[in-house]
Amino acid sequence: MSQFAPRVDVRDEPPMGRVQRRLLQIAFAALTVFATAWCYQIHVGLGLTATFLAKHILVAILAAGLRLPIREIK
Repeated sequence: MSQFAPRVDVRDEPPMGRVQRRLLQIAFAALTVFATAWCYQIHVGLGLTATFLAKHILVAILAAGLRLPIREIK
């Protein structure tokens, strides 16, 4: 438990860079949701597959926004 990576301080990044990164994350999340909805219009099976994939993509976007450290598997 004592091997956590140091947290990145918010003050290390300029405010405009934070805004741009957040907007990019929102854009990627919206694109993922719209692509999933579009797959449902094509076929239900494709939409379900896209939903399972979108779940992982959205969690990755969330983890990138939280700046979680990468943990090594022992």
